[in-house]
Amino acid sequence: MKAWSWDRYGPPDVLTLKDVDEPGIAGDEVLVRVRAASVNPYDWRHMRADPKLVRLSVGLRRPKPGLVLGADLAGVVERVGEEVTGLRPGDEVFGEVRLGSFAETVAVPQNRLAQKPARLTFEQAASVSMAAHTALQGLRDVGRISAGQRVLVNGASGGIGTFAVQLAKTFGAEVTGVCSTRNVELVRSLGADDVVDYTREDFTEREGRYDLLLDNVGNRSLAELRRSLTSRGTLVIVGGIAAARGGLLGPATQVLRGALAAPFVGHRIATVSWKPNSGDLRILAELMDKEQVTPVIDRTYPFAEIPEALRYVERGHARGKVAITV
Repeated sequence: MKAWSWDRYGPPDVLTLKDVDEPGIAGDEVLVRVRAASVNPYDWRHMRADPKLVRLSVGLRRPKPGLVLGADLAGVVERVGEEVTGLRPGDEVFGEVRLGSFAETVAVPQNRLAQKPARLTFEQAASVSMAAHTALQGLRDVGRISAGQRVLVNGASGGIGTFAVQLAKTFGAEVTGVCSTRNVELVRSLGADDVVDYTREDFTEREGRYDLLLDNVGNRSLAELRRSLTSRGTLVIVGGIAAARGGLLGPATQVLRGALAAPFVGHRIATVSWKPNSGDLRILAELMDKEQVTPVIDRTYPFAEIPEALRYVERGHARGKVAITV
């Protein structure tokens, strides 16, 4: 089968399309014929080892042999392990792996998959897992969102943000999205009650205060973000924030600052890093089947142009997600 691998860290030029053996599956795994994938900052961070902390799991000097890039996917089940229940060959599924989705087939643990929503294309379904998991868990589990709260989403037009705006509305919140001028109408179309164009207005200088702030960007100090909260408000920092680049910790720097400050301030400061699981995928699938949540896709690239897709996502201006047709 064909798969995108890399044997050194660096820009998209380090990727090579190779012929590799089809993966075997463990008892709790499913072999999926990949029909579509999507690109996340997670992917270029592994490709570049940015932050350097990535090297601890992928390889200190260079990537471990045989690794394939990519996490999000949608496709068709070809084979199931002996311990798998609820899935069978021919099922259309979506979910994610730690690495390996930029390939024609991939072995996926059954607890990271769910049935693909019937109304979604494979490209739409492949754009869900990592971003939507982060948004859902950040709002529900970490942010403890409730109906009637005032919620601000910083980075509302990105992959996580477009899901967060829609999900916050399903929880009954009053939602404000922060984005650039070109994305104002997009964010409003997703259900945002108010939209702040950051090129014209500093949301941290507004008189209004928010009960919950989900920060997907990491470009403001903790003091500035806290200024936007009510006296007992909650700040949720996304662990994989896209703006922080370079260094040993990268986005974890803001996470660490938040953890150190949390015991000494009146606000709740917490961090979300997505935890993929089939239960949340089924919740998301139900919301998408009801048309309460819809993936936003900026561009779609063919499998052969994955390096170009990564270049585009690295620029940091994608509206929603970038999908890959396999």
